Amino acid sequence: MKRSLLAAAGVLALSAGLAQAEGALTFPVGEGEFNWESFEALKATDLSGEQVTVFGPWLGPDQELVEKVLAYFAEATGADVRYTGSDSFEQQIVVDAEAGSAPNVAVFPQPGLVSDMAARGFIAPLGSETADWVRENYAAGDSWVDLSTFTGPDGNEDVFGLFYKVDVKSLVWYVPETFEDFGYDIPQSMEELKTLTDQMVADGNTPWCIGLGSGGATGWPATDWVEDMMLRTQEPGVYDQWVSNDIPFTDPRVVNAIEEFGYFARNDDYVSGGAGAVASTDFRDSPKGLFASPPQCLMHRQASFIPAFFPEGTEVGLDADFFYFPAYEEKELGSPVLGAGTLWSITNDSKGARALMEFLKSPIGHEVWMAQQGFLTPHKGVNTDLYATDTLKKMGEILLSADTFRFDASDLMPGGVGAGSFWTGMVGYAGGTPAEEVAAEIQSSWDALK
Repeated sequence: MKRSLLAAAGVLALSAGLAQAEGALTFPVGEGEFNWESFEALKATDLSGEQVTVFGPWLGPDQELVEKVLAYFAEATGADVRYTGSDSFEQQIVVDAEAGSAPNVAVFPQPGLVSDMAARGFIAPLGSETADWVRENYAAGDSWVDLSTFTGPDGNEDVFGLFYKVDVKSLVWYVPETFEDFGYDIPQSMEELKTLTDQMVADGNTPWCIGLGSGGATGWPATDWVEDMMLRTQEPGVYDQWVSNDIPFTDPRVVNAIEEFGYFARNDDYVSGGAGAVASTDFRDSPKGLFASPPQCLMHRQASFIPAFFPEGTEVGLDADFFYFPAYEEKELGSPVLGAGTLWSITNDSKGARALMEFLKSPIGHEVWMAQQGFLTPHKGVNTDLYATDTLKKMGEILLSADTFRFDASDLMPGGVGAGSFWTGMVGYAGGTPAEEVAAEIQSSWDALK
């Protein structure tokens, strides 16, 4: 899975009780432009003496951050909050649920596992009130409801979690100074992006750096391209049918999305090193062409994590920046965003667990992480000026402007497809195999799993 490619290795870690360790909150209550009213409202729930356990995938610095946020819940309610992190979360949460020892709340990196556990009765439904709240308070609210709605053991659909902490993938990175030197404007539509691509070639420049290499996971960057193109050429419902294989990979709409990627990646004039270099270039090395002198490329489509592989000392917002990977104006599909996020679900129901879910709805529950690092939210009620950096604020604004949000498709598909034949198929396509042939091979691998 793509998420795990960049996950930090770690060991099982158990925190101390946050209520006791709270002592010094990161941001003193009442100070700064936080929504302290929402913090005060949490005090109406008295959880003194009640322990609330939370289990998730975060270790190291990320664990410290989530504990700093949960400390506000502990402070407001009096609860004894204990977070446990594990690099084997996906396996351990199933073991714990089957043994009857699940935590009150579990933090799922991917919604697919929530679907499986909800069907087995291991997750408590949150009901129509939560669904209505998400529709009203999250940008692209219907998308978030759809992504958290699953079938329970009774055969009925319900919301089984709340998305909290989101990542954005629909980004194009560039060097502002280079764009300024050549007089290039940021494209506002896919039509303009394609026109800009041609203009760069006409000016003697190479528009794109694209690299699919990633060791045993080679090919995954291309699946992100295809997913973004599906969202820019088809209604969200078609994307969902593709993810569930209700329409096959061989459907002309899917083949077209693959070829939309090929429009950029299989043109020697468009890609640094030529089309033949796409599959063999490591994704971590690919953006370095932006910073070469003279530049080897002028644009790089990649998720929010890619600055980690920029040259040391690169300052995002100054030396490098990004813009939204635009949608087709003529198709009138709004502004879709591809990304990922964590889904918080109740796996051991209690008054404290329900109160924690209410905390995750509160503006303060988002703002105290926003003001630190590594956090984006589609919550429309937060003060976006509290984002720790201009970069985070800009990404947050992309989320808030989204009409549709969809989770990374390959991470939702069966492993043999999403982390197997889809990856290898895209490598073959980048190397010249026809899209129809690639799609047929991927579909055959999916059929073999049924």
